[in-house]
Amino acid sequence: MSELITAELVDLDLSAATKDAAARSLAERMVAAHRVTDLDGFLADVAAREAQMPTGLDGGIGIPHCRSEHVNAPTLAFGRSAAGIDFGAADGPADLIFLIAAPAGADDDHLTILSGLARRLMAPEFTAALRAGTDPAAVAALIRGEEPVEEPAPEAEGTEPEAGPEPEAVEAAGSVPFRIVAVTSCPTGIAHTYMAAESLAAAGRAEGVEVTVETQGSGGFKKLDPAVIAAADAVIWAHDVEVREKARFRGKPLVDVGVKAGINRPAELIAEARRKAERGEIAAVSEADGGKDSGDGEAGRSGADHAHFGVRLRTYLMSGVSYMVPFVAAGGLLIALSFAIGGYEIASAKSVADHFVWGEADSWAALLNQIGSAAFAFLVPVLAGYIAYGMADRPALVPGFVGGSIALTVNAGFLGGLVAGLLAGAVVMAIQRVPVHATLRGIMPVLVIPLIASAVVGFLMFIVVGKPIASLQNALTDWLNGLSGSNAVILGVVLGLMMCFDMGGPLNKVAYAFAVGGLADPTDGSLKVMAAVMAAGMVPPLAMALATTVRKKLFTKTERENGRAAWVLGASFITEGAIPFAAADPLRVIPSVMAGGAVTGALSMAFGATLRAPHGGVFVVPLIGEPFLYLLAIAAGTLVATALVVLLKGARRAAPDAAGEAGATGSDDSRVTVAA
Repeated sequence: MSELITAELVDLDLSAATKDAAARSLAERMVAAHRVTDLDGFLADVAAREAQMPTGLDGGIGIPHCRSEHVNAPTLAFGRSAAGIDFGAADGPADLIFLIAAPAGADDDHLTILSGLARRLMAPEFTAALRAGTDPAAVAALIRGEEPVEEPAPEAEGTEPEAGPEPEAVEAAGSVPFRIVAVTSCPTGIAHTYMAAESLAAAGRAEGVEVTVETQGSGGFKKLDPAVIAAADAVIWAHDVEVREKARFRGKPLVDVGVKAGINRPAELIAEARRKAERGEIAAVSEADGGKDSGDGEAGRSGADHAHFGVRLRTYLMSGVSYMVPFVAAGGLLIALSFAIGGYEIASAKSVADHFVWGEADSWAALLNQIGSAAFAFLVPVLAGYIAYGMADRPALVPGFVGGSIALTVNAGFLGGLVAGLLAGAVVMAIQRVPVHATLRGIMPVLVIPLIASAVVGFLMFIVVGKPIASLQNALTDWLNGLSGSNAVILGVVLGLMMCFDMGGPLNKVAYAFAVGGLADPTDGSLKVMAAVMAAGMVPPLAMALATTVRKKLFTKTERENGRAAWVLGASFITEGAIPFAAADPLRVIPSVMAGGAVTGALSMAFGATLRAPHGGVFVVPLIGEPFLYLLAIAAGTLVATALVVLLKGARRAAPDAAGEAGATGSDDSRVTVAA
């Protein structure tokens, strides 16, 4: 294993003025040491990580870091800035900058090295030695742990530094220490995860509290002993990604905060955990539940229950849509292929279980159609079941699926599935909050909750809300069928904007879900919507592919390589193919592709193009109504988006460099503005 850091990767006089320039300066040292293969690609990954959450820490430390496919060996570069660089820490600029680069597939040994460094950063004597070092080789050895760190001298002669009682001393005195179990995690699992763990453990030692931490890094995690959890008096979650296997901590007082709170103010979190335990505040925690009360106003913490209601609702709906999409893709493409072989009348063919002739094309077409139709029959139940699952975990699956099936029975369709899933999740969450005797807890998730929740959801869907939703669904269907002229064009514009705004994100998925929901009971209007949605979704990657071809100098080498792949991704209706370009330069790319998507959506609706397949891009053109005009709509939107992105990037390149950016910009200067 190569050394994590060498003298060549140490800059004791870092002159950069911004965090982007600092990352670039240190990354250039990694490139020179042959640790990073693509400077621009690596910096894009660093910026994407920085955009998730600032990496500045109290005490003058900045730790930009990421996993990247452009890194071939775990590497650390260190820079010391006399002026200080703003990395977003609450206490001001950082003078100690650590750029941590981990390969995309870093193994446990590599992560152990990096996590060890993260823990050492919590020691004041270690950071003091780094500030005092004058020799790059000696500083590199210090960071590698090859040179001892001298303990700071006592504040006054004959005195010892203040420290809280050790847990062993407390137990020896005849009392049992207060016990806390904690979970720490961050998006990359490299630095903040382990720094929070060390900070909490150190604060626990100082306070005479026994703190046992489970680090849920991206390289995996070792579970806490169930006996340790059972004996704990309280729980602390310091996390920015979802805590795994949350149900283990049910029935304990819980403090739920972001990972940086675990690093910056561990003593406060321990004190809060004590207060909650003394008050007997027990958090209701399920696998899909992030806790009910964090006691912390800090932004950036994870967990659906801490988010705004709109954010939680979107998360629940996206859970259902994500599980539904494979059924849509498989069933829809099978049905589309059956139409290509046997024509649209094949949908009324007799059951192939009774009538199938091996040598007849129509029999094979009927077989494909009926398999696809069977897959489509699951759309609404799966949507409802997994919306409920996203809200209340496995006990909600049964009432969710039951409610979705009833939605089909009462002709409530796609909207009925949405409502059924939300009802099922809400009913199960309500039941989970009812105190029950310990003897019943074992059968609650597998018997009691599914039984009661299914009965309640079934009653509501059959008797209360099913028929009104069915009426609304019919009204929506009639509206879509009646769309013509300017109304259809406006809808196409809206759908095009939604498909291209976040390219695979929530708005994109909402538009896509709206379109595929109509395929469950296809009408002329719903088929036009499906065509417009797919056409607009193809524009972003196709536009970026064309732009990187016609104006290569406006893009980096990595972007040009991505552009070649974007041709295929765009043609296949994989909108996410444009994400690397949007991440590098969102202010120019996103408005451009949105304009192109709006043009394509409007033209598709105006041309009356229809589509029966939910996916496939140009490969299902034979199944499109008005195929020539449909392709013309895609070409027009692609040209509009390409022209705009080339114009905006060209104007940016022609503009003089802003003060303070010299040396950090160039033909690809837009890339280093991502974090801003």
